[in-house]
Amino acid sequence: MSDDLKKHDPSAPAAKGSSSPVVTVIAPADAITPHEEVVHRLLPDEALPHEPPTIQETVKTLLVGKPLDLADHKVFTHISLVAFLAWVGLGADGLSSSCYGPSEAFLHLTVNEVSHNPLAIFLAVATIFTVLVISACYSHIIEAFPSGGGGYLVASKLLGKPIGVISGSALVVDYVLTVTVSIAAAGDAIMGYMGPNFIEYKLPFETGAILLLVVLNLRGVKESVTFLLPIFLVFLATHAVLIFGSVALNYSQLGATAEAVVKEVNTNMSPGGMGFWAMLFLMLKAYSLGAGTYTGIEAVSNSMPVMREPRVLTAQRTMIYMALSLAITAGGLMLSYLLLGLTADEHSTITMNQMLTQRFIEELGMTGFLGKTFLMITMVSEGALLVVAAQAGFIDGPRVLANMAHDSFVPHWFGSLSERLAAHNGILLIGVAALAALWSTGGSVAELVTMYSINVFVTFSLSMIGMAKYWWQLRGKNPLWLRRLTLFVFGATMCLCILVVTVFFKLEEGGYKTVGVTTALAILCFVIHRYYLYVSSKLRTLDESLGTIEVAGEPTKVAPDPEDHTAVVLVGGYSGIGVHTLLNALRFAPRHFKNVIFISVGVVDSGNFKGAEEVEGLQKHTEKSLEQYVDLARRLGLPSRGYMAIGADVVEELERLCRVVYRDYPRSIVFAGQLVFQRETWYGRLLHNQTAYSLQRRLQWDGVPMVILPTRVRDIKLTGKAAQAADRMPV
Repeated sequence: MSDDLKKHDPSAPAAKGSSSPVVTVIAPADAITPHEEVVHRLLPDEALPHEPPTIQETVKTLLVGKPLDLADHKVFTHISLVAFLAWVGLGADGLSSSCYGPSEAFLHLTVNEVSHNPLAIFLAVATIFTVLVISACYSHIIEAFPSGGGGYLVASKLLGKPIGVISGSALVVDYVLTVTVSIAAAGDAIMGYMGPNFIEYKLPFETGAILLLVVLNLRGVKESVTFLLPIFLVFLATHAVLIFGSVALNYSQLGATAEAVVKEVNTNMSPGGMGFWAMLFLMLKAYSLGAGTYTGIEAVSNSMPVMREPRVLTAQRTMIYMALSLAITAGGLMLSYLLLGLTADEHSTITMNQMLTQRFIEELGMTGFLGKTFLMITMVSEGALLVVAAQAGFIDGPRVLANMAHDSFVPHWFGSLSERLAAHNGILLIGVAALAALWSTGGSVAELVTMYSINVFVTFSLSMIGMAKYWWQLRGKNPLWLRRLTLFVFGATMCLCILVVTVFFKLEEGGYKTVGVTTALAILCFVIHRYYLYVSSKLRTLDESLGTIEVAGEPTKVAPDPEDHTAVVLVGGYSGIGVHTLLNALRFAPRHFKNVIFISVGVVDSGNFKGAEEVEGLQKHTEKSLEQYVDLARRLGLPSRGYMAIGADVVEELERLCRVVYRDYPRSIVFAGQLVFQRETWYGRLLHNQTAYSLQRRLQWDGVPMVILPTRVRDIKLTGKAAQAADRMPV
């Protein structure tokens, strides 16, 4: 059995120029015996008794949880997020960036040990303005692309697949760094509070935090978000007190602060000062190097499938929550630094926010136990929120990988879902990559933030350019075209400027690493895509020769006899591979089999898991394909029937179906097709699922005979007509 056992989204349109591999029905639809159950759907509780779970299975259930039942429509409500919970799970990424973004910008206002801190007021205003502009742009992106996909889908649809791969690669690296930089900053906040004696435990603590998030996300999105909700609320409360309290305590100093700002500007503009352009350059540099503040804004558009219906309204409400909370927090922290007279020190072992909290406690006169308690709660909640922020990387990173897998730019198994309906392969990859980035940089937040902000603005810029093109094409057709075009052109210009300045200043300080990794990932994606096109060109020939096979004559109306020898054929959608497997099974033992039973699993993956309606559509699509196989077998004179199930774990569901069929037809042999290449390679095994071999091992233990039949794929060069066919073929 090969990739044909996996279903793509049945609602997706066929590729342009491709022929539909559907059997031509010659007899009327009622040729099959009336009232006979042609296709039997296996229910979740309809199976043979299993052996007691192993220790490994018990541990897995304890950590990850029990499988979710797709037949229960409440499961979609269970795993979806209302706007508030989406703000917690996704907005925490943006909100937590206020823990390192504003301080990074504030730090770069000091030049040659000369502080220009009064200029921070302009940075605060610019930060608030930038957050609101980018958020407004992504709110309109959500309207244009309500199914989700974010920067990858926008760039792919509007600027072409190659640009989309660059955006997607940048997003994947960005989400890995989302996890790493958030956890590293959490370690700085918590270990900095605990004192220098605990610095040696920083990396082990951060490693444990990443592993904990991996386990939580394997349990499912809502479980992880609900678990982290109290942390988010405590952070909001403590930082609201900190920001508004700092402003209130120094309300009388606002006039003096304004005078200091004017004096700073006049001094810089006067003879002997740095001059207007140098001052503007300094602010632009600090503004761009604080670009980590804006990371996470795109997270909502990437996670539309987890939004509660109506998705667009829920996502836009989440964007409002995110924009306002981030703008107020980031801008408020910069203003607080200025009002309380803080001076940034890049060699300090404590964070700027801890310095701010300590100064606030001193000015408030909150001494003793109360002051220490507030400091502890504030810093622990900040560190914990940074852990929450890493959640966005585990939510969105696997979704980007799933979208790229659907387009065959990364291995297809990144689109699979676990029994808990989590993108487990993507979660594990993000977790392992985050650990590698953490240990390779020693958990240095400064280096990680540099790598982080470059990639996020690559995606921002490409998304804005794509949407500007989109609205330009709608000129004169939509009354809002000029307003939206202006917004996206301005947003694209702003994001490109930040990107250029960040790369210019930080390329040699770690930025080259993220540029190199992103470039390498994009190249790898193109290589994988070309390989899948090669395979598709070969399978297309098989589909054209067998997928449209016509068998004249009336189908037999004889029901399968459980006492006869039975060939059980595992199939996917109706295609040449499935017909090839059927014919090979019959040739395996000529005139031996009197019945043919077809088994198919409608696989719920990231491409079609968007709600109960899509799962029902998948069920109908699977049932229709089975009916076509049954009709073909009956026209060949063989009594036939189909068995089907819907699930996320294809091997688990196939084993269940095979055991039930073997119970009903004890003289049966299971047959599965498997792609076999003329030259076996390690990357071929990596890029294709090994479902048939995994199932065979399980059925051998169950005592069910199974034969794997090869579908040979000969080596060819992808040129000429084969290349053209591959270009038209949905992989």
